[in-house]
Amino acid sequence: MSRVSVQQHDFDPGAELSALTDGRADIGAAVSFVGLVRDIHGGDQVSSLTLDHYPGMTERELEKIADEAARRWPLDGIRIVHRFGKMMPGERIVLVIVLSAHRRAAFEACDFIMDFLKTRAPFWKREETPDGGDKWVEAKASDDADADRWN
Repeated sequence: MSRVSVQQHDFDPGAELSALTDGRADIGAAVSFVGLVRDIHGGDQVSSLTLDHYPGMTERELEKIADEAARRWPLDGIRIVHRFGKMMPGERIVLVIVLSAHRRAAFEACDFIMDFLKTRAPFWKREETPDGGDKWVEAKASDDADADRWN
């Protein structure tokens, strides 16, 4: 199984976790994060979210982020799944799973991966509203501040 998948179709977090951990007794911690489409953002209703990306470039950047996490913490596995295309509120967007012998390393590495995924991965988000309007989602200073704490 590849460490990184960028795909249109949904994913099953439980199946992804099982694929990483089945038959292994060396793992003491598995930490996961699942990001979902919200129905409201910045006070505006959201009827759908469309994510665009650069194929090839996106996967390479996600691999670089995973490599950096593996250099910083003693990890036994990483899985990143990120969707693109049109998604509705409540649908899954992203999954990050990190395995380690110890919980602290797994928690910190998962947090690190998400912070850098939000700031470095080449995805573009467009939200559509119930009245037919749409807008591009701007980068947030708070996401940059979250990533800066790892420097």
